[in-house]
Amino acid sequence: MISVFLREQKRYTQEDLVKEFRCSEEKTVRILKRLKEYGVLKAVKANDTQKDLTDLVDEDIEIADVEVGENEYLYVFTFVGVITIEGRVLKCYPKYLLDATAPKAELKQVLKVLEKYNSKEQIIRMYNDTSDSSAFNMLAVMLFLLQDYFEYGAYTNTQDIIESNGSGDILWDKTINETFTLLSNNRPYYPELLTMKRVNDDFDFFKRLHECILTHCTEELRDADLLDLFDIMGVDISDEHIEDFGDKEYVLERIVKELNVQFNTRKQLLLKTLYAYIANSSALDDLDCFSMFGTNSFNLVWEKVCAEVMDNQLQKPIGGLRLPMPLAEQYRDMRHKKLIDLIDKPQWSGNAPNGELFIKQAEDTLIPDLISIVNADGNYQFIIFDAKYYNIQLEHNKKLRGQPGIESITKQYLYQLAYQPFVEAHQIGTVRNCFLMPTSSAEIVEKGTVSLDMLSKLGLQDIQIRLLPAQTMYRHYIENTKMDIRTLNL
Repeated sequence: MISVFLREQKRYTQEDLVKEFRCSEEKTVRILKRLKEYGVLKAVKANDTQKDLTDLVDEDIEIADVEVGENEYLYVFTFVGVITIEGRVLKCYPKYLLDATAPKAELKQVLKVLEKYNSKEQIIRMYNDTSDSSAFNMLAVMLFLLQDYFEYGAYTNTQDIIESNGSGDILWDKTINETFTLLSNNRPYYPELLTMKRVNDDFDFFKRLHECILTHCTEELRDADLLDLFDIMGVDISDEHIEDFGDKEYVLERIVKELNVQFNTRKQLLLKTLYAYIANSSALDDLDCFSMFGTNSFNLVWEKVCAEVMDNQLQKPIGGLRLPMPLAEQYRDMRHKKLIDLIDKPQWSGNAPNGELFIKQAEDTLIPDLISIVNADGNYQFIIFDAKYYNIQLEHNKKLRGQPGIESITKQYLYQLAYQPFVEAHQIGTVRNCFLMPTSSAEIVEKGTVSLDMLSKLGLQDIQIRLLPAQTMYRHYIENTKMDIRTLNL
């Protein structure tokens, strides 16, 4: 299989992708059409402005078919993760790795983050679900089978063996009825005791099938250079081939019968996954096989990482917050409410038919990404963070580009206004607003600030911009540790 590294949201020409995929224009166009169908590739107009961009907005996307030899469009991958399609392994790495060409170590870490972020997102279609096999994800099934094996081991069925004078439980009924009895002083003695031993059946059909499929998955992932990328050890434990177990219909029927007599949840899930694997059996390098592991909403992953690592307190009851003083009197009846609940919701008023005024409260309101209350050597800080998955260009003698929009800026100011009464009531000395963006740098970058003069005049804080080292953030996230917020120097 041909392995290719591609950067999320980089603009590629059709000619670029022909070289990357190492195939004809016709095959490249076929691959691009399928990628567009699955929503992981977009087309934009080929112009000088687009060539320099590292972000994609909806109004830039062109609805156009892919044609052989055209140079009117640039192609943009909106996906982070791994895609296998027509004998190609597309390794899509995040857009902030601007200078990388083959960032294997970085993508390896990102895949671990994706796995922790939401493993349920990688859907395994089970037997008896929809028959639409076009959405079947072979890569996700292979990864599930290998991870399940390392956690629980091979599928096992036990076999009951009756022994003479063994170490297992004594079968009294069988011993009394089937062995000789010696009588002494009218008491029976049994020189031979029949006992029961329960052992794993190493020749069980399903154990052998499971080990055969695991070995087959290992071979395919190794050929695709994906074992190391997903940080999984291979499983070479079987010399059998799937064909040795019978034709597809026979094997599937055996699995269904086994499912009907198994009530262990893990065994049921494993049997269903084996069924799905065999029912949709196609190699990763088959023309019809399309598999993916990842997300086209990596901005949500970045938000989650920042919330975990920065000790988000938005969902904590205010009665349990670490404040410089006990909960103020006006908030004591609300001690079980969360910080998020302190933000006002819009009130809509109308006139009833009898002329009376009535009020309706909307459900939705402003929701910050994360809030942290930090004790920095006795000086308490109330910090309103907004995780932004942007590649900002804020450089001297260069055009401002890739920055958050005006709505993001105004919302940060409104968050401060919303929490002002709470901050003042608890004598919190400092309030800070901050955008958090990822960087490939190993150090925190103090990028600058953004402000709106009319809101700054109200005494509201300018919004700080910090570029956070993505690798460090991911390591904290994977290891369930927190970053010392004081290192941001806010």
